[in-house]
Amino acid sequence: MAPREVAAMKDCIELLSDSVHELQKSLEEMSRPGSKVSGLVMSDIQTWVSSAMTHEDTCSEGFTDDSKMKSVVKGKVTNVARLTSNALALINSYASLIE
Repeated sequence: MAPREVAAMKDCIELLSDSVHELQKSLEEMSRPGSKVSGLVMSDIQTWVSSAMTHEDTCSEGFTDDSKMKSVVKGKVTNVARLTSNALALINSYASLIE
């Protein structure tokens, strides 16, 4: 890979790492024993999961000079993005029930 692609790959890995961290925070908050999920907590969870989706979408943007590499990276991230999107939809649905 060219130096620019290496930098883009490092950025992508950092973004995905941030996504994992945000999803972990969401899981920890939702699975805290005996806790009640308030509107504020649910809003935080929605924000974290939404942010994770943004990181996943942003991941392939750094590969502007190499469409093949961009396609490969986008293909790998797409499944994760779909699962995150599904999780956000479920969280939004649950949030509407507790309001």
